[in-house]
Amino acid sequence: MKHKILTTISGSLPKPNWLAEPEKLWSPWLLEGEELIKGKKEAIKLAVNNQLNSGLSIIGDGEQTRQHFVTTFIEHLSGVDFKNKKTVRIRNRYDAKVPVVIDNISREKSVFVEDAKYVRSLTNLPIKYTLPGPMTMVDTLYDDYYKSREKLAEKFAEVLNKEAKELVDAGVDYIQFDEPAFNVFFDEVKDWGINILEKAASNLKAKTIVHICYGYGIEANINWKNSLGEEWRQYENVFPLLKKSKIDQVSLECQNSRVPMNLIELLRGKKILVGAIDVASKKVETPEQVADILRQATKYAEPQNILGCTNCGLVTFSQEIANAKMQSLALGAKILNQELGFE
Repeated sequence: MKHKILTTISGSLPKPNWLAEPEKLWSPWLLEGEELIKGKKEAIKLAVNNQLNSGLSIIGDGEQTRQHFVTTFIEHLSGVDFKNKKTVRIRNRYDAKVPVVIDNISREKSVFVEDAKYVRSLTNLPIKYTLPGPMTMVDTLYDDYYKSREKLAEKFAEVLNKEAKELVDAGVDYIQFDEPAFNVFFDEVKDWGINILEKAASNLKAKTIVHICYGYGIEANINWKNSLGEEWRQYENVFPLLKKSKIDQVSLECQNSRVPMNLIELLRGKKILVGAIDVASKKVETPEQVADILRQATKYAEPQNILGCTNCGLVTFSQEIANAKMQSLALGAKILNQELGFE
C-alpha cells in the first residue's frame, strides 16, 4: 500500500453554470458581491466532492475562485496596473492584452489561504494547491518597471514563497507551480528559471511540484503543437535541469501527445505526475487507456515514483465529461496498482 500509485488533477475543473459560463477559459463571473463570495465557496465544495466521488487520491480546489491561472494571483499584488493594459506575445504563440508592472511588486495579504482552509475542512485526504510559476507570471505581463525578466521573476518568487508557506500552514500537503513557459524559453530556464523556481519553493514543509504542459486545447496551442513535428522533445531541455533541482515532483503531458515516453528517464529518481488524461479532446479515456500510459511510464521511472494526473486543467469541459475523465483516471491507476501488487 505504501507504494500505491496516487491520482490527482493538474489544477482546474469546470465551473458551475451559475458561477461562470461553462466550457470556456477565463470566463467572467456571473455573480457579484456577497453572492459571488458564497458562490465560489459552493463551487469549491462541488469540485472537492466531484474529485472524492471520482476516487482521486490528492484533492484540489479545482481553481474555482480563479478566472485565470496567473492573473487572478497577480490581481492581489500591488505594483500592477490592470486598467491600462498593453499587448504582448504570450509564449511566442498568441497576442493578448495584459496588465502592466508599474511599480515595486508586493503582496499585502494572502490570496488563496482562506480557500485552502475550506478545502482542508472538506476532506481528510492530502490536498494540493496550484500557484503560477515565476517565469510564466513574467510572460503574462508587460514589464514597465523592472526592465528585466529575471528581476521581475525573482520578485514574484518572493511573494509566491510567502503565499506557499501560508498555504502549508493552512494544511496543504502539495504545492504545485505551473510553468508552461519552461517548454518555450529554454535559455532562460537554464540561466535563471530553475534557480528562481527553487526560491519560490524554498523551505516549504510540503512536497513541491512543477507542472509543465503543452497547454489547454485552444487554437493557438493546437497550432503550435502542430508545428512541432512528429516528436515533441521540449522536455529534453528542462528535465535534466529539474532532476538536479530541489523540486520534488514533475508534472508532464503524455496522453495523446507526441512526447517520447523515454524522456521520463531523464527524471529518474524524481516523482512523476504522468498526464494520462487528454484535455484537448472531449472523448473520455477508458480506464485501460489510462493504465496503459501509466504502464508505459514504469519502463522509465520506478513505479513507486509515478502518480496519475491530467495533461492540464479540465475547465473547458462539461461537469459530466470532467467527472468521467477523473473516474477513468482513478480506475486506470487502480488497474495498474493491482498488476503491481500495490493494492
